[in-house]
Parts: sequence; structure tokens; C-alpha cells
Amino acid sequence: MATLKDVAKEAGLTVGTVSRVLNNRGYISNNARRKVDEAMKKLNYRPNEMARSLHSKSTNTIGLIVPHIRHPYFAEMISNLEHQAYKKGYKILLCNSQSIHEKEREYIDICTSNKAAGLILCSGTVDTKVFDQIDIPVITVERFLDNGTACVECDNKQGGALAARKLIACGCKNLLHIGTIGTIPMPADMRTEGFREVCQKENIAFVELSTKEEQYNNMKYDEMIEHVLLEYPDTDGMFLSSDVMAAQALQVCRKLHISVPDQMKIIGFDDVNIASLTTPQLTTIHQPIKEMAEITLNLLQDSASGKLVAKRTILPVCLIERETT
Repeated sequence: MATLKDVAKEAGLTVGTVSRVLNNRGYISNNARRKVDEAMKKLNYRPNEMARSLHSKSTNTIGLIVPHIRHPYFAEMISNLEHQAYKKGYKILLCNSQSIHEKEREYIDICTSNKAAGLILCSGTVDTKVFDQIDIPVITVERFLDNGTACVECDNKQGGALAARKLIACGCKNLLHIGTIGTIPMPADMRTEGFREVCQKENIAFVELSTKEEQYNNMKYDEMIEHVLLEYPDTDGMFLSSDVMAAQALQVCRKLHISVPDQMKIIGFDDVNIASLTTPQLTTIHQPIKEMAEITLNLLQDSASGKLVAKRTILPVCLIERETT
């Protein structure tokens, strides 16, 4: 197994210079960086992150906690966060909490005890008191914490309003909205608020419902949607708080012989890959996931280097019209 000395010999540099390159300390010429990079590749050398962390305040590892890894939204967010982290020289430690408090606390302890450079939190169930004792940057996505370092969100209220206006413009008179979990306050709740305000202003009849944590965890909404449509048969327009829900609404409409978009208009939220894979393709509210991931990593890197960062960043959304409207 190659050592630091082997890399220095192959690159024709001192061990100290190679060490400065690996730890990004002091002035280092591009030529020296290139020589070290080429030597490491030739010798298949991998730095010992744990050993390096003993001589520094942190590693180049970032902890990423998500409640699901199979949900299309989180899969897309994870992919973009990992890409942005790699571009900046960080590695991602992915933690799939499944919204279990004990797992979330254990993952946070692992990240802090192993000197992670920072923590990105995409889970809405972590106890906020945990972060009072954490001395690394904590960047949250779609959740604002008073004791967090910074938060990145999309404009959820704008998204709900866009959905309501589109359904009304399509001629819908009896609207249905199925939102997020009713027992856990989240920024996504603003989708419901934006939808409600437009319906009330335009004097359009609407029904709004919340989902349960069990449905969120297993991503099974079809029984609920079928029950609601049978209870409210006059419904002619639906706004659902995720593309996963909207895709299942399409399946339920087919089962109930409700033609989409002739008899029913459907709008989802997120604009992940599933939205363009359904038949018909889903009209949805586009979250700027790529931009959110980039800003998240910029905030973490800036905070880790001691810079002041914006406490809250909210990005605009837009409506992507496809075939369900």
C-alpha cells in the first residue's frame, strides 16, 4: 500500500509539500497540485481521512440525513448534493433515518464525533434541541431551525398559489388539495396556505386534507385518494403536495373511470423524474432542486470557513404544464 512518502518521491516533491496539497494549506502552485494528483492516481493512493482529522479541526466529510432514500424527491436531492459536494472536494456520509428519532440522533453523533465538516439535514423530525450542543455548520433543506446555521427552501406558498390559479384557469369549480402530514409543522405546509388563499379569493369551492405519517413513510396514498374521490364525486381538479401522490391519483382516476384531463385536472409538486414518466404526463410545480443543492453546499463551505451566511434562503418555483391539465 502506497504511503505519503511514496507519493512525494513519485511527484518529486517533499513530504511537507504533499501534505500541504492534501490539506489545502498555504500557497501551493498548480504545478505541484498536478504532480501530486498524478502521483496519487499512479500509485492508487487514498488519504487516511481519520488520520488527517487528528491534525485538523474537521475532515472533508459532510453528513447528510434524509428520511427516505427511495422517495423520488430525496433521491434527486441526494444526487445533486453529492455532485456539488464532490465538486468542492467533500465526501458525503449518507444517513437514511426513516424518521426514527434514535437513528437520527445516532447519525448526528457519528458525524460530530468523526469531525465532519458539516451536517445537511433534510429530515423534519429531528429534535431541534440536539443542535444546541453541535459546533459544526448545520444546513437544513426545507426546514427552518432557529438554532441551525442556515436554511434553504423553495417558495412553497407561491407553488400552492400557482397550482390553484392553474386549476381555476382550466375551468375547475370543485377543487381538492391533499397536503403534507398534519401533525408535523413544515415549510411544505405553506403549499396549502397558498392554495387556500387563492381559492378563497376567487370564491372557488375546495376541500383540503392532510396525510398521515404512515402514508408518508410507505408512500401509499391510493386508498386515501380513492376514498376522498368517492366522498366528493364533483371534484374536477386536484392539487397534491408531491408528484408521488399525483401519480397515484392518476392511477385511482383510471380505476374509477375518470378521464384525465377531460373530467379531472391534476397538478403535483416537485417536478422529479416520475412527473414525465406517467401517462398522461403530470403538470407539476417545479422545485429548483439543482440550485437548492448548490446553495446548500456554498452555505456549508462558507460557514465552515468562518464566513457569515444568510440565515434563510427561499428560491422561487414555477409551474411546468404537461398533459394532466
